[in-house]
Formats: sequence, structure tokens, C-alpha cells
Amino acid sequence: MTGQPAGRGWSDRDVVELIEAHPLAFVISGEGFVTTPLPMLVETDASGRPATLLGHFARRNPQVDVLRADPRGCFLFVGPHGYVSPELVTTTKDWAPTWNYAFARIVADVAFDEELNGEAIQQLVEKMESGRREPWTTAEMGERYERLKAQVIGFRATIVEVDARFKLAQDERPEVLEDIVAGFAGTGLASWMQRFNADRLAT
Repeated sequence: MTGQPAGRGWSDRDVVELIEAHPLAFVISGEGFVTTPLPMLVETDASGRPATLLGHFARRNPQVDVLRADPRGCFLFVGPHGYVSPELVTTTKDWAPTWNYAFARIVADVAFDEELNGEAIQQLVEKMESGRREPWTTAEMGERYERLKAQVIGFRATIVEVDARFKLAQDERPEVLEDIVAGFAGTGLASWMQRFNADRLAT
């Protein structure tokens, strides 16, 4: 799989943290571009590089058969994004609107495994409930949990290719960058713009 593409300015950690913050992926596969939105967990190797994706499908989802026949799928993760209006730019009048965004495209080979049903559900619940005042657990479902688990099929997808785009005002003049970040203050998009322009923003 690819690591950090030369000249593209993003790292493995950027991709991992994007997925962790925005775990819902569009899973696309097959000749008909069959698509399902699924929450995913990213797993890394010893170096911190994205290695696998862990998730589960509803067993009745027709995409399961599509991926059994051809296990290669494309996982699209869309991070924070937003329209940037010239209204935000106070330092010049010759600036045109744009759209800032972050996304990752991962190609991976899906392997279904009944033994992963519980692991895929439990890990996802633990991640999503983490930090809540009273985290919910599957134990609260009682006997219904086993029936639920029987209705899904877990999978682990081995990553073979990673591509990403982080268009976060890196090419803007410093004064324009400051205006844009200020205009999105308090949002996830502003945080990512600050992350990718830390050396150009006033502290």
C-alpha cells in the first residue's frame, strides 16, 4: 500500500485521524458501483500506517454477495468541508470563492468472517460511546444482542491503496488564510486548516 505520497503534503497519521473523526464511509464495489454507507474502524500496523478496516454489513445487504464474488472495494471517507465565500476575505477584493475539504479514498480487499461479528460491533460501540457521561454497552440489550449479532456479517478489509486530498487553504496568501480560518472559527474545518497551515498562522 502507499504511504505518504511525495509532494502531497499528508501523512499516514492525517488519514488515520480523519477516519477516526469521520468514520462513516461510502463502500463502493462491483461493476454496478454498488454503494453502502458504513461506519468503519481503521487499524494500523506497528509504524502507524493504516493497514486494515474493520466493519460489518447487514447480512441481507446485496453488496455482501457482490463483495464475495469480487472482494476489492473502495472506501470513501469525507471529512470536514465547506464553501468559502469571498465575504470572509477582508484583505482583498479580487478573490474568488472556493470549497475547502478533506477526504480519503482507500482501496481494500474485504474478507468476511463470522468470528468478527462480535468484535466489529463491540469495538464500534466502544469507540462511539467513549467519552459519554453514561456509555451504553451491548449488555443492555440482553438476549436481543445475540439476535442482532446473527443478522450481521463482520469483515476485515486489507488496505492496498490510500489516496487523500486535504484542500485546506495551503496555497492562500497568509492574510487571506487568516480571514478564512477566522470565518470558520470553532468548526472542524477550521481545526484542519490550522493543522495544515500551522507554520503560516499567527499564534
